[in-house]
Amino acid sequence: MTVRRVVPNIASGAWDESRAFYGRLGFEEVMNHGWIMTLASPSAPTAQISLMTSDRTAPVVPDLSVEVDDVDAAYAAMRHAGAEILHPLRDEEWGVRRFFVRDPSGRVVNVLGHR
Repeated sequence: MTVRRVVPNIASGAWDESRAFYGRLGFEEVMNHGWIMTLASPSAPTAQISLMTSDRTAPVVPDLSVEVDDVDAAYAAMRHAGAEILHPLRDEEWGVRRFFVRDPSGRVVNVLGHR
């Protein structure tokens, strides 16, 4: 399994202020679904930060997102290890397949792959 990118997710209602703040560091808005906005570096597009007001289909806002090349294998590995799954593996309408799992520190990780 290959990790493609890791994105911190920030629970926030201050989108305009955050967009301006991270813009001063070189980030630009690349996605906005109304509940999640992703900012990325134009020179290194996988360097990203996401701001979230909530999660559209999951019970919590994840602390970070990890994109992998085989989300089904990641899900199987986490289930086999007995990890706490907070949001089951599913296809989302915005083009990702994902699940949420809690890490040993209590952080919520959104593990995803693009379809």
